[in-house]
Amino acid sequence: MIVCEFCLEYRQGKCALGLNIPKGMSCREFVPVMEQFCSNPKDFVSPAQIIQMATFFGFKKAELRKIQSMANATESTRVAEEKDAADLNAAPSLEATAHS
Repeated sequence: MIVCEFCLEYRQGKCALGLNIPKGMSCREFVPVMEQFCSNPKDFVSPAQIIQMATFFGFKKAELRKIQSMANATESTRVAEEKDAADLNAAPSLEATAHS
């Protein structure tokens, strides 16, 4: 397993930035992609889950911080979407208010 397998820039066995493929789990230009950790968005439980997976795969230091940031952003987006959906469900419909 290589760091590139979790990166947005990895395409068909090559780095889209033209970088040499590293042998380890570090790369200065690493851009993590949530889909590489959870192919089904419903599988995402929490940032802690992603950090635990990343640690298991051997990520450390800067790459782990980038993964944590990506996971936290995903969590924030999910919470905002759930709030928006709850607000839409809780709001009275226009038809109901028109008939009142």
